Amino acid sequence: MVTIVLVRHAAHDDLGRILSGRSDVALNSRGAEQADRLARRLLVDRPVEIHASPRRRTRQTAQAIASHAQMEVKIMNNLDEIDFGAWTGASFAQLASDPRWDAWNARRSTASAPEGESMASAVARAVEHCERHRGDTDEAILCVTHGDIIRGTVAHYLGLSLDGIHGFDVEPASITRLRLTRQNTCLLTMNEVPS
Repeated sequence: MVTIVLVRHAAHDDLGRILSGRSDVALNSRGAEQADRLARRLLVDRPVEIHASPRRRTRQTAQAIASHAQMEVKIMNNLDEIDFGAWTGASFAQLASDPRWDAWNARRSTASAPEGESMASAVARAVEHCERHRGDTDEAILCVTHGDIIRGTVAHYLGLSLDGIHGFDVEPASITRLRLTRQNTCLLTMNEVPS
């Protein structure tokens, strides 16, 4: 079996205000502290590999973990943030007046971002990444990625519609663990935030 440890990147200045999407916003000082706490907590998982989305905030979070574990980070495009297309960089206040934003959040299983990607497509690539590591060896793979990618991946493995992904939280600098055996997948922990 393999344990996929899904880690959401730590805090940055756009968090909660702007849809960062595939922009390259960096961690702020709070995020750097969160990443350090994550690094210390994740040592117990004894990962054999650390993978990260190409975004700067995920690379910085992964590098903090890798420095503590004395490992290297592998950049994986399948873990990238959803391509929000025309919405990238918009404030959540601006998006609130866009009916397409309402449709996106109500129908994640079928909606696509304007000039961007569908949630289903983003989740499919993340699940493909996880499935590459399904096997009979007892190891942990750390994957530093984004909140919606983690929510969607968990929803997939639990057999839930993507329309309901806002039914659970994935906080910045949180840890979610999935165990993949040859027969099934088990959610071990979700939204664990190191103190």
